Amino acid sequence: MGIADDAVEIRAHGWRTLAAVHGLIETALERALQTEHGISVVEYTVMDALNRQDGWHMRMRQLARAAALSNSATTRLVTRLEDRGLLTRVLCADDRRGIYTELTPAGMELLARARPTHDTVLRLALDEAARTPELAPLVDALRGLSPGPEPAGEPAPGPAGG
Repeated sequence: MGIADDAVEIRAHGWRTLAAVHGLIETALERALQTEHGISVVEYTVMDALNRQDGWHMRMRQLARAAALSNSATTRLVTRLEDRGLLTRVLCADDRRGIYTELTPAGMELLARARPTHDTVLRLALDEAARTPELAPLVDALRGLSPGPEPAGEPAPGPAGG
């Protein structure tokens, strides 16, 4: 194997490790959030992104990026959450073509109830991944990341690793 091949293999190994950790976490979160709160991981992600946004609203394109979804998938998801009374869409005051998505009071309440479940399951999933030697270095790196700024009025959560 040449040097270029080694570099490709190192990147591929890193990607496989990241995918394994992501799959383990997403499976655990999906199961817990669906069972305990009737929402999916991506629904939680969208509501959490809106909650963390200053002003608690985002344009659809911003929301799509935050949730790692296509624009059309985001529109369908927002419609489903809007039909459940968890989100609402409002016209942008300074650009009538712009539409913002906002959490409703019911959405904020559901997110507040789901957040402890999410945080606990995330911590447990990371603990489980850390016990797998091939995944442990990535988990350590994740635990070492600094959290971003929290929305006004909310305390910062503890570290994901406990």
